[in-house]
Amino acid sequence: MDYQYILYSVRGPVARISHNRPDARNAESQALLDEMDDALRRATEDAAVRTIVLTGEGDHFSAGHDLKEAAQKRSNFTVEERWAYETRYYFDYAMRIWDCPKPTIAEVSGACVAGGFMVANMCDLVVASPDAFFSDPVCQSLGTAAVEVLVHPWVMGARKAKEFLFTGGRMTAEQALAVGMVNRVVPRDELRAAVDALALQIAGGDSFAVMLAKRSINRGLDIQGMRSAMSAHFDAHQLSHLSESFQARRREGLGQSIQRGKAALA
Repeated sequence: MDYQYILYSVRGPVARISHNRPDARNAESQALLDEMDDALRRATEDAAVRTIVLTGEGDHFSAGHDLKEAAQKRSNFTVEERWAYETRYYFDYAMRIWDCPKPTIAEVSGACVAGGFMVANMCDLVVASPDAFFSDPVCQSLGTAAVEVLVHPWVMGARKAKEFLFTGGRMTAEQALAVGMVNRVVPRDELRAAVDALALQIAGGDSFAVMLAKRSINRGLDIQGMRSAMSAHFDAHQLSHLSESFQARRREGLGQSIQRGKAALA
């Protein structure tokens, strides 16, 4: 696949996959998600790659789902069409990051919102710059029940997740570090070098042992019900598209919701 909306590079044992729509705050279009999934498969299958970094070009990791594209192409989807689309592009693609046998690191600066939040938090580690912020405003802006993959309580705890979603507010990098969602906060001008050093340190270990350790930790979360809970939420998320609140927003046009989404970045 020739990539138009992401950058893919391999340097030594580290692969980098970067959102590359900086003029659109790295909003995740259908084509971008296809390319990101292809690049993840490529890095997974490349025996020389031992660590994978996901990041974003420009000022932001990602402002989330491309709502302009959604308004143009998917605003009148049936229940069945939406279910099929969101299963593939959101749930399945996100779970492929979670299930990747190789260690993954999200390198986050600027906005990490909604769909971007979902992608970053499927990674094994998150390293952020002080200007990074996390938000999932869709309960407020769209009237839908969070994004498609409810990883939130698993990475920040139930009470923080409720506050985060109910208010639609922001969480700073330092706040995310305090609750354990972020591993490290590094000055913006040192972020890439710090992530590269961490990726190389991980890559220098025994890859089979790291893979087994990741598998065991993820299985432990699955035993606690993480995967089942996220699957159940996906169903609830689909149901929320049938609510009067969401239907009203769809009737008035998703453009208004786009403006609400932009307000989260202001």
